Amino acid sequence: MQKMKVLLIEDEARIREMIKDYLENEGFQVVEAENGTVGLEKFYEASYSIILLDVMLPGIDGWTVCREIRSSSEVPIIMLTARGEEYDKLFGFELGADDYLTKPFSPKELVARMRAVLKRGTGTIARNDKSIFEFEDLWINMESRKVTLNGVIVNMTPKEFDLLCFFINNPDKVFTREHLLNRVWGYEFGGDCRTVDTHIKMLRESLKQYRNIIVTVWGVGYKFEIGGTK
Repeated sequence: MQKMKVLLIEDEARIREMIKDYLENEGFQVVEAENGTVGLEKFYEASYSIILLDVMLPGIDGWTVCREIRSSSEVPIIMLTARGEEYDKLFGFELGADDYLTKPFSPKELVARMRAVLKRGTGTIARNDKSIFEFEDLWINMESRKVTLNGVIVNMTPKEFDLLCFFINNPDKVFTREHLLNRVWGYEFGGDCRTVDTHIKMLRESLKQYRNIIVTVWGVGYKFEIGGTK
């Protein structure tokens, strides 16, 4: 079986070595890059199953690298950073990052996140037979992954769209953040529940006048409800 190829863009040699050794023991092939410039060169030279990208890189930072990669590829990207503020996560997700891991982290958690992201890329999110959802001026095609609002195409991140489709396929059901992490993100053990809250915020902003169809159930989680109020 061919090994999954990982591009690791990280300027700290100690962290690169630790991640590389662990991933290779887990059966991955790892290509290293010590800064953003080299990372982009490596990216354009070969194909990768997933990219691990540090945010605070010398020269070209991780945000710029992520934006450049997303301009031509949907390869999964996990951002690595010592900063855990919501703004940073929101910005990373808006640029197209698939996940965000705050340092320090355990190699075991990193591999679990990687496998979850890679699993999502195989199309494991369940869909029902109804591929078109329409409500007033909101139109969603689950097959083509296209959303229009008031006749204008809505640009969503891949995970925003997956979350929206999950809600549409499970109307009027309340889901905890942990359940959403399991079903939409594919995490089989504790992930960062703030990831769910961040994506809910992004999704509501994308839906604009229909933001209230994603209802907060205080103390529990969220549900999809036509005509719901926040």
